[in-house]
Amino acid sequence: MEINRMIDHTILKADAEKEAVMKIIEEAKKYRFYSVCINPTWVALAAKELQGEPVAVCTVIGFPLGANTTETKAFEAANAIANGADEVDMVINIGELKGGNDEKVQKDIEAVVAAAKDKALVKVIIETSLLTNDEKIKACELAKAAGADFVKTSTGFSTGGATVEDVRLMRETVGPEMGVKASGGIHNAKEAEAMIEAGATRLGASSGVAIMNGLSGTGY
Repeated sequence: MEINRMIDHTILKADAEKEAVMKIIEEAKKYRFYSVCINPTWVALAAKELQGEPVAVCTVIGFPLGANTTETKAFEAANAIANGADEVDMVINIGELKGGNDEKVQKDIEAVVAAAKDKALVKVIIETSLLTNDEKIKACELAKAAGADFVKTSTGFSTGGATVEDVRLMRETVGPEMGVKASGGIHNAKEAEAMIEAGATRLGASSGVAIMNGLSGTGY
């Protein structure tokens, strides 16, 4: 697949104004990125602007801490989908995962999967920078068991972003069928290609244009 069709072109800053969101949307149209990834407040705008375009609308749920109640996450997902979201990237309950409460973590994911059923893809952000390798494996297993479509490395708002090692571990854990999204700290074509080689099938990046401009002559 061409790299542009693997990129979720992202703007999630709290202070992003409409003008900045519109810039991301226009860039996504120009480069035919897979999606724009924006905060829920901008979903209706993005859906309107991208109508008829080959660009999906992706948003975030329980973002960036993942510590919302399960009911809140499920409502937020349903609301975002009603407003036009095609994909929802939810943050797991990180504290419960680290505390060993696997059932609560899985049910949290299942509630969002149920809200999105037959309407939107669900990506599960596990926030790798806060987890041990064993916890990363467990988070991926729970996301898969809950019926999610993707596991995703990071919010980009914690102590670190995607690493090649984490993407490789996640791919090994979920197997070949489930999606793996590398997100956070992917700045250029070289880093993007390394993530894909490690097993990523989607890239979350605010640097989508820079990535594409760095691919000149590489055949993408």
